[in-house]
Amino acid sequence: MAKIVIIGANGYTGLELLRLLATHKEAEVVSVSSRQFEGDGVTDVFPSLAGIYDGLNFDSIENSMKLKADVFFLALPHGASMDTVKELSKTDALIIDLSADFRLSDKDVYFDWYGEHTCPELLDKAVYGLPELFRKEIKGKKLIANPGCYPTGAALALAPILKDIDTASIIIDSKSGTSGAGRSAAIETSFVEVTEGFHPYKIASHRHTPEIEQTLSVMGNAEIKVSFTPHLLPVSRGILTTAYANLKEGRSTEDLIALYMDFYLTEEFVRVKYTAPDIKDVRGSNYCDINVTVDSRTGRVIIVSAIDNLVKGASGQAIQNMNICLGFDESEGLLSAPLSI
Repeated sequence: MAKIVIIGANGYTGLELLRLLATHKEAEVVSVSSRQFEGDGVTDVFPSLAGIYDGLNFDSIENSMKLKADVFFLALPHGASMDTVKELSKTDALIIDLSADFRLSDKDVYFDWYGEHTCPELLDKAVYGLPELFRKEIKGKKLIANPGCYPTGAALALAPILKDIDTASIIIDSKSGTSGAGRSAAIETSFVEVTEGFHPYKIASHRHTPEIEQTLSVMGNAEIKVSFTPHLLPVSRGILTTAYANLKEGRSTEDLIALYMDFYLTEEFVRVKYTAPDIKDVRGSNYCDINVTVDSRTGRVIIVSAIDNLVKGASGQAIQNMNICLGFDESEGLLSAPLSI
């Protein structure tokens, strides 16, 4: 039984980790920490977990770090994980960081988008944890950089087709539920501000852009730049990504659906669809639904993917990475059916 510590467990990703790990047959949550709720009961902060985590209280981050555990999940803000990872790297524990602090391999790129990296010596020790694309690299490693939600949907959508498109023409348009902004109170993500509205934000400047480009460049074995625009949907969770690119030569929709089905043939959590995905069909699950369509009139291909930003885009993928690293069944704790209504 793997002993699990969740550091910074008071946000939505912490809640989802606790929810999913409750059904994991090989894992036991022994400690959760939060500066905001230190000393409070987990079920007082998250009433939905009553009867599951009764008696478990939020501890200090410092105390949680001292525990002998098999896995540390870090659900800390960007910039806050670095020093924690540096300290925990002195142990034999598996570290899965859900922040962006170790996703970018180049410290200068990190500086351009996030600020100074205080632990650059560990960047080359971290493995980018997108299992469907980098499973071999993940297995057996001790520091996993869990991917961002937008990059997950975009990379899974585009990876199979990179050889068949003009990569300079890639445009990625993503729409996310408000939980992607975190649990902290903010005017711009409050109910009144969000409901009945729909708008883009951080046009040509979103921090996930270099992560998307890095992943696609590795998969395409060449430098790839993209135009990426995120939008905020008036829903709680889910990401719908639509990617556009020019085809190098004529291909039919049927050809490309077959290509995607072959690429993801053995992937339990990727479902290639004949119809357009809907975020409600992956809600609460670790699935990624993908559809590909050829616009023969323009010579472009349009790929649409749908994920739950809190599960496949965060906590579910983190558990999937843990399962790979520790040799568990990769789907353990992750086979809950989507909540389609």
